[in-house]
Formats: sequence, C-alpha cells, structure tokens
Amino acid sequence: MTTFHVMAGSSDGLTHPEIRRIGVSDVFDALRLGWQDFNAKPSHYVFLCLIYPIAGVVLATWSSGVNMLPLLYPLASGFALLGPVAAIGLYEISRRREIGMDTSWRHAFDVRRSPALPSILALAFMLLVLFVVWLMVAQSLYTQLFGDVPASSLSALYNQIVGTDQGWSLVLIGNAVGFVFAVIVLSTVVVSFPLLLDRDVGVVAAVETSVRVTLANPVPVAVWGLIVAAGLVIGSIPVFVGLAVIMPILGHATWHLYRKLVVAPKGK
Repeated sequence: MTTFHVMAGSSDGLTHPEIRRIGVSDVFDALRLGWQDFNAKPSHYVFLCLIYPIAGVVLATWSSGVNMLPLLYPLASGFALLGPVAAIGLYEISRRREIGMDTSWRHAFDVRRSPALPSILALAFMLLVLFVVWLMVAQSLYTQLFGDVPASSLSALYNQIVGTDQGWSLVLIGNAVGFVFAVIVLSTVVVSFPLLLDRDVGVVAAVETSVRVTLANPVPVAVWGLIVAAGLVIGSIPVFVGLAVIMPILGHATWHLYRKLVVAPKGK
C-alpha cells in the first residue's frame, strides 16, 4: 500500500489534473510574482537558500583534486538538475503567502509534514539518479576522447579543451548530451514538485502532468527553461554566491508558474 500511495497518491486511481495553455507573457508574470515573494522578506529566503551555494562551493572544492578536474563543469552544470529539490521549501512559502498565512522562514520546512512527502522523496531520488548518470556519461565521454589519464592541473585541462580537436568535440558533444538531460528534467518536473506539495496525487500523476503541460505549452516551457539556465549561470559566476538570490526568485516563480499551468480543484 505504501508503494501504491507513493505512485498514485491519496486517490484510488491515477489523477489527471486539468491543465491550461499559457503564453510567454505568463512566464514573465510568474517571474514578476516570484520577485514579489522574494522581496517581501528577502533575508529569510537568502538564509534558506544559502544551503544551495554552500553545497555548490563544496562540490567545486571536492572536484578541484587532480582526478576530479574533468568533472568540474559537469558537476556545476549537472547540479542544476537538483535545483527543483532545493526549492521545495520556497514553494511552501509562496503557497502560504498566496492564502495569507504566516510566511516565516521556518515554514519552509513544513514540507516534512506533507502527506505527499514519500512521493516528493521518490521524485527527488529520481533526479539524483539522473544527476549521477549525467556524471557517469560525462566521465565516459572524457575518457573516450582523452584516455584514462586526467589533466594534471586546471590550466592543463583548459588547454586540452580549447587547444585540441578532441576538446572541441567534448564541448559540442557534452553540451548536446547535457541538453538532452536538461530537457528530460524540465519536461518531467516543471510542475511536479509544486503539484505534489499542493495535492497528494502521487509521482506518476505529477510527472504525467508535467509532460502534458510541456507538450501543451512547448514555447512557454522552453522560455522558462532558458530563464532558469541563464539565472543559474549568472548566479554561479561569483563562486555560486549569486544563487542565494537567484534560487529563491526562481523557486517562488516556479510556484506561480504552476498555478498558471495547472487548474486548481473546485473549492480551492
């Protein structure tokens, strides 16, 4: 029964939430609303999201060892795959602010009492698996092009990448493969986590709804993906510190985008 609940939620069968078609202007409106949520009490949200840049710095430091240097870029870019998990608490803050409830930062951790927590954890585990697979693919690609011996230093790695044909092949193929991973994640979780937090529908319904949303709104979802990618790149440049501002804005905006894309049940 526990497994069934994780997959199908609290209902007796698979739920199919009603979705909407939106325009690109709605995406930017969601971003505006996300900024308003962040601007209401920014100190609380920056405190919460320091977890993300600190984790990024830890990953960068860990990968600075000689043997891990080829994975520095895959780690930094692939870490964004876990962004939807890091923003779960922000969805809860936006949800509470939407209905006029207290939005103190401690309520970001109320997700631990959500009836959909097992489903949320299962979906988070799926993203973690994708993250690990991405790293394995990136490592395999580097090995095929440059052999088993990694670069001896960061400058040597840079010269490998920009000064050889194999390096440019790595850039082109690696980014193409990374794009595929990004599309998979975007299309399967664009509304999954907010939906699970809002309604205990189960992993299958959450992912299926995200896919339907993406197919019905390919341009707006693509624009949202570009905004997220650009934001994460900008936030990562100053040693990930900018993510302490970028992440909460994107997290809050994701909640409002969910509200625009998925029709709320009657009476809610």
